[in-house]
Amino acid sequence: MRIDRRFVLALLAFALALLSWGALSVALVWSTVDEPQRHMLRTVLTERAPLIAMAFVVTLGLVVLLLRPVYRRWITAAARLAEDTQTVLGTGVVREITPRGSAELRALTGVINELVRQRARLREDMAQQVRLASQRIEQERSRLAALMAELRQAVVVCNLDGRMLLYNARARSQFRALSSTPALADGAELIGLGRSIYTVIDRRLVAHALDLLRRQMARGQPEPSAQFVTSTPTGQLLRVQMTPVRDPSESGLGGFLLMLENITEAFEAESERDRVLHDLIQGTRASLASLRAAVEVLDDPALDASMRERLQHVVREETATMSRRLNDLAQRSTEARRTRWPLEDMLGADFVAAAAQRLQAIHGARVNVGEVDATVWLRVDSFSLLQALAYLAGRLVDEYQVRYLQLRLAPAGAHAHLDLVWPGQAMSTETVMSWELDPMQGGAGASPLSVREVLDRHGGEFWFERERTRNQAFFRFLLPQATAPEAPPATALLPQDRRPEFYDFDLFQTSDSNQDLAERRLVDLVYTVFDTETTGLEPTGGDEIIQIGATRIVNGKLLRQECFEQLVDPQRPIPPASTAIHGITPEMLLGQPTIDKVLHAFHAYARDTVLVAHNAAFDMRFLQLKEARTGVRFDQPVLDTLLLSAVVHPHQDSHQLEAIAERLGVTVFGRHTALGDAIVTAEIFLKLLPLLAAQGIHTLAQAREASKKTYYARIQY
Repeated sequence: MRIDRRFVLALLAFALALLSWGALSVALVWSTVDEPQRHMLRTVLTERAPLIAMAFVVTLGLVVLLLRPVYRRWITAAARLAEDTQTVLGTGVVREITPRGSAELRALTGVINELVRQRARLREDMAQQVRLASQRIEQERSRLAALMAELRQAVVVCNLDGRMLLYNARARSQFRALSSTPALADGAELIGLGRSIYTVIDRRLVAHALDLLRRQMARGQPEPSAQFVTSTPTGQLLRVQMTPVRDPSESGLGGFLLMLENITEAFEAESERDRVLHDLIQGTRASLASLRAAVEVLDDPALDASMRERLQHVVREETATMSRRLNDLAQRSTEARRTRWPLEDMLGADFVAAAAQRLQAIHGARVNVGEVDATVWLRVDSFSLLQALAYLAGRLVDEYQVRYLQLRLAPAGAHAHLDLVWPGQAMSTETVMSWELDPMQGGAGASPLSVREVLDRHGGEFWFERERTRNQAFFRFLLPQATAPEAPPATALLPQDRRPEFYDFDLFQTSDSNQDLAERRLVDLVYTVFDTETTGLEPTGGDEIIQIGATRIVNGKLLRQECFEQLVDPQRPIPPASTAIHGITPEMLLGQPTIDKVLHAFHAYARDTVLVAHNAAFDMRFLQLKEARTGVRFDQPVLDTLLLSAVVHPHQDSHQLEAIAERLGVTVFGRHTALGDAIVTAEIFLKLLPLLAAQGIHTLAQAREASKKTYYARIQY
C-alpha cells in the first residue's frame, strides 16, 4: 500500500516535537538542581535510556493509531473530494460522488452532488436545443455520407500537410488492394483520418500538382485541376485527379481532393495486347519478306510469260495491301500507347515558370526565362516532362560545369518547341543519344524512365542543336499543343458559389511539421491506443503475444472504425488459466500468422503516432523482446493511462482499468479482449486530457515527466 508522504512528514514533526519537549523538560530540571543531584539524575537517565526509548516508540505508535483515522477522515477525504470534484468538472461525467470523511465533508459532498445534478439538467436542456437547431446540418451530413457511399470512384480529401480528412468506402477498398499485408491490416496502415497520403503517393508529385493548382487559381481559371499517374510501393498503378478545396485565406487553398483509380489491371491488359500485336506485326513482316522472296522465284525464265506476269501482279498487290494494313495497325497501336498515359492541358508559360523555379532550386544554376509565347498551350504530363528537364540540366551542371541555363517556348504548327539552352561548348551525338536513352537516375529528378520514353508518351521528339553565331547549344523538345480553353461566360458561377458545404470540419488547420513532438500539445497529437493478450504474465519467461488490438485518436476523436485486431500464433501451448481470462483457445489460433508478420503490420498501422496503453510497461516489454527477431522497433513516445491516472488522482485507492473507468464514467465492454481493452483505454485517455490540462500539463514532454514521478513508474517487467 502506498504511504502518503504528508502523513509521514506529520508523524516526523510530532516525533521531533516530542523529543524537543523531553529535552526541554530535562534541561529545566537540570538547571534547578545542585551538582550531587545532577550526578544522580544523569545516572538515572543513563540506566533508564532503553525504557525511555521504548516509551517514546510506544507513544509514536499510539499517535499513529490515533492520527491515521483522523488523517483519513479530514485530510485524505478532503483530497479525494477535490479529485472527484475536479473529475466531474473537467470531464463532464455525471455521477454521484461518494460521501466520505467528517460530517462537514459529507454535507459538502451532498451540495456538490446537487450542483452536478443541476448542471446535468442544464446540459440536457442545452443539448436538446442544439439537436433541434442542428437537424438540418445533420440531414446535409447524411446526404453527404450517402453520396460518398454511392460514388463508384475513390475519393480522398486532404489538408495541405497531406493528412486525410475524409474518404469514402471505395477509397478504403482501393487502399486495401494497395496494402502489402491486406489480410492483416486490411489497409488500415495506409488509409485513415489523420494519416499521410504520402505513404502511397510520392510527395514530389503532390507538391508539383499543388503548384499547378495555385497557378491556375491565381490566373482565375474556373475549374482548376491537375492529374497524374503514379506507381505505389507495391507496384500498383494509380491514375489521380486533384482538385482544390478552397478557403478564405490569402492563398485560397485549404486542402485538396483526390479522385483515385487503380489502372494496374487495365494497363497490364493493354500492355499484353500491345505485346501480342507487336508479335503479330513482326511475324507478318517476316511472312511478307518470304512472300517477296517468292516473287523473286517467279522471275524464273522457265515460267510462261503471261502466267508469270499475272502471278507477279497478284503477289505485289497483296503484298502492298498487307503492308499498308500492318503499317496502319502499327501506327494506331503506337498512338494508343501514347494516349493511354493521361496528358493535361496547361498554359505553356506556367510550365516554363515552374520549370525555371524547379531547376534553379535543385541544381543551383541561374535559370532565365527567355522568349515564351504566352498564347501557347501544351498537352503534357508535366511531372515526367519536368523530371526530364531536371535530369538533363543536372548532367549539364555536373559534367560540363554549366552555370547558366535558359528556357524558351515557341509554337511550331500543331506542336511547340521547348528549348533548354546553355552557353559554351557542344557535345557529341553519342553523348546526346546516351543521355536520351539512359534511365533518369540521380538527384531530385530520379526516375526509371528515360528521356526518350517521356517523349514517346507525348508523341513528341527530342534533339540537340547548336547556334554557332550566339555560341549557344540547346536541347529541343517537340511537344503537342493543346487548344486554349474558352473563357467562361460572364454569368457563370464560380466553383465556390455552386459547391454547397456539407461539413464543419476543424481538420483543415495545418500543423507546423517542424515543431518538436515533445513540445506539441497533447490535444494536437495523433495516438495509437493498443492492448495485447498473452499466454501469461512473464514476457522474459517465454510467454508470447496471442492477440493485438488497437484504435486511433485523431484531433481528440476516437476513430472506432479504424481499428486493428489480429490473433497471433504463439507457437507454444496456452495455459488453461490464461484461456479462462481472455477466452482465446488454441483452436482459435490455428492458421493465424506468427508475431513476425503481425508486428510488421502493426508497426505500419502505428506509424507517426504516439503509443498509449494501460500499464504500458507490460505490453511494451513484449514488443521490445521481439525487436532482434523481427527487426521491428517501436521507438515512438509512449503514454500510460495507469501513470496518468496516478498523476491526476494521487489519493485514489486503485488505478486499475475498471476503477479508472468507473471514476470517469466510461462504460467497460469487451474486457480482456485486446480491441475491447484498447477502446476502453482510449476513452479513459480522452477523459484524462482535460484533467491533465487543469494541472498545467499540456504537452507531451510535460505528461511524460509527470508520469515518471509517480509511484507506479517503478514497475518493471
